[in-house]
Amino acid sequence: MNKVVIFLVAVVLKALASFLASAYDPSPMQDFCVAIDEPKNAVFVNGKFCKNLNLTLAEYFFYHGLNIPGNIENLTLGISVVRIDYAPYGENPPHIHPRASEILIVLEGTLLAGFVTSNPENHIISKVLNKGDVFVFPFGLIHFQFNTENTYAVNIAALGG
Repeated sequence: MNKVVIFLVAVVLKALASFLASAYDPSPMQDFCVAIDEPKNAVFVNGKFCKNLNLTLAEYFFYHGLNIPGNIENLTLGISVVRIDYAPYGENPPHIHPRASEILIVLEGTLLAGFVTSNPENHIISKVLNKGDVFVFPFGLIHFQFNTENTYAVNIAALGG
């Protein structure tokens, strides 16, 4: 009988202890920081001057020209890469990567790419992308891609945490 009581006490203590333990990834203080040198209209976060979120444009997450050959001598590891093929008017529905930012490179076609901020007004930041364009989705934000044309589209996406 003593062993049964000891076993039950151990189970109860483990159950109580599980309510006290928690593990999580710390969240950033804001969704993203578009760094600026002039603090006049800035928000100060984690020791950096960031552009006011209400003044943020899709161009800050965009690059055109990845279709131009470049230096490939300094490759690194530790990142996931995927190719996504879109049917006409196909989509990659809204989703998140809770531990990673993502970069998207359009190889063929036209995509509408965007994300939703969570701080505080849930703005949609989006841009129509064409072949060779690049777009960055910040860490942990809901984002999506949509093929806006009646042709196939292809992109490469990479993410790491």
